[in-house]
Amino acid sequence: MNAAREGELDSMKNTTVERKSERERVVTRTVHGPARLVFEAWTQAELFRQWWVPRSMGLSLLACEMDARVGGTYRLVFCHGEDGQMEFHGRYLEAAPYSRLVWTNEEGESGAITTVTFEEKDGNTVVVMHDLHPSKEALDAESGMEAAITETFDQLDELLVTLGASAAPS
Repeated sequence: MNAAREGELDSMKNTTVERKSERERVVTRTVHGPARLVFEAWTQAELFRQWWVPRSMGLSLLACEMDARVGGTYRLVFCHGEDGQMEFHGRYLEAAPYSRLVWTNEEGESGAITTVTFEEKDGNTVVVMHDLHPSKEALDAESGMEAAITETFDQLDELLVTLGASAAPS
């Protein structure tokens, strides 16, 4: 990657993580790529698995199943350490191509409802991820995840570069 391109990506690492209420967290990030491609990276398992897991956490994504349509389901299985596994699953409540996804997180009583919006501006996409937890305690249990979220978005930016984010739709 050339220095100009690296500088462009560095300037776009403007992830903000805000706690909007006792139960809500909102993450906002501008990524380099059109909404069409960013949405596909969130909804196609073969793309999603390339960027979602923060490398620094030492996790492996063993299973990634996604049926990103209203009523469809997703299932993610992570391996951590030699014996441990974590599973996340839920269903899609909304799936508006290139603009909005809403899904449930059903792995426990503390599962949130996640809404992600994609707004294209000048060839880039503003991604806003809103988590609504059932309680303050459920959100508090995820404290410290800001670094992981930022790293994940950094990895999404890297993927978009490899996909040729400025390429015209096929």
